[in-house]
Amino acid sequence: MNIRFYNAKILLLSEDRSFSLTEGELWVQGNKIAYIGSGKDREQGAYFWDREIDAEGNVLMPGFKNAHTHTAMTFLRSYADDLPLQEWLRQKVFPKEAMLTHEDIYHLFKLGIMEYLTSGITSNFDMYFAPLPGAKASVDCGFRTVFTSGLNDFCQSVKEVEELYETINGMSERTSFLMGFHAEYTTSLPLMAALAALAQKTKSPVWLHNSETRQEVESCKKRYGKTPTQLTEELGMYHYGGGGYHCVYLDDEDMEIFRKRGLTAVTNPASNLKLASGIAPVKRFLDEGISVAIGTDGPASNNCLDMFREMFLVSGLAKVREQDASCVSAEETLYMATAGGARAMGLMDCDSLAEGKLADLILIDLQQPNMQPENHFVKNIVYSGSKQNVLLTMVDGKILYERQKFYIGTDPKEVYRLANAIIGRMRE
Repeated sequence: MNIRFYNAKILLLSEDRSFSLTEGELWVQGNKIAYIGSGKDREQGAYFWDREIDAEGNVLMPGFKNAHTHTAMTFLRSYADDLPLQEWLRQKVFPKEAMLTHEDIYHLFKLGIMEYLTSGITSNFDMYFAPLPGAKASVDCGFRTVFTSGLNDFCQSVKEVEELYETINGMSERTSFLMGFHAEYTTSLPLMAALAALAQKTKSPVWLHNSETRQEVESCKKRYGKTPTQLTEELGMYHYGGGGYHCVYLDDEDMEIFRKRGLTAVTNPASNLKLASGIAPVKRFLDEGISVAIGTDGPASNNCLDMFREMFLVSGLAKVREQDASCVSAEETLYMATAGGARAMGLMDCDSLAEGKLADLILIDLQQPNMQPENHFVKNIVYSGSKQNVLLTMVDGKILYERQKFYIGTDPKEVYRLANAIIGRMRE
């Protein structure tokens, strides 16, 4: 479709990572942004529009990139709360996940996509033990998802990971797959070494849960005499980059590995707070020149998939951790939630709004009390913005959510019914 947005404020990203607002028009032709400007330098009658949208002075901006998710865990939302990580995982999460069918995962993934859309999230970076049904759901909904493997001693094999790499990378232009494994504490050394070899063969980045808790790091040191970062570096994981999820307890040597290898630390503040894991050293990451992205983690540990809440927590917790109200600014945080996530996920063709980029964008409503007065748009988004301000979410040039209505080819009520039926069956 060809869509013209006019009377819009448009958020642009400069090479120095600063944001600015310009007023005018943004044109989408097919799945790409064809034009950004005043519109006065183009002859309107020369173009055919399937739809023209008056933005009414509201803001078009790049969609958020949710850089760490376990989408299908929507069925465990508010099911296993108020527990420490290992007890939560081993006594509540793993036993219930073992009961899931691929059809279950397909429907649960759709529920997660719907929540992403309401939060202005246009792509997610998903790790799960069975990614194929999630990939099918993403394709069917028109969403953009990057997948990584949840390989560990209990599910998948390196051969299966290689097959997933080939299959998902070929399913759609909106689906891709990068190498990964669940975590050091669930994965044997031979399996990690085999995954590292496969990553080198495919020239893929590698991702894992890394240093999420102090216990995880200390246990790894007892087993191998090294931290998870040092162990995976020694195994040759990072020849083609990658990074870690959480990264709460990195030491000086870990930081140097991240910096040297160009790795990304994906911070998940709400999940880390709720599981009492700790607060990631985001300011130090930035000071060290380490790339940072933001993820919600799964809906079983968060419990909502809301990038607005994550952004507020990233900046707010960094200020508390460092006892410095000036650190980790709103601008830095918004960069992490958009272009920073895109970099982590290998989505540099939709990291910002620019001519020739993919049309993954959102329309933010300024005509609400939490966005007034308009002193500073970026600070309003990070510190006072919420899901209620998302008017429209577009992925790959298609509007998938607009004014509380979904356009994903599925009745929302049916998705809700199926999700409740899945967890209801497990309780029986």
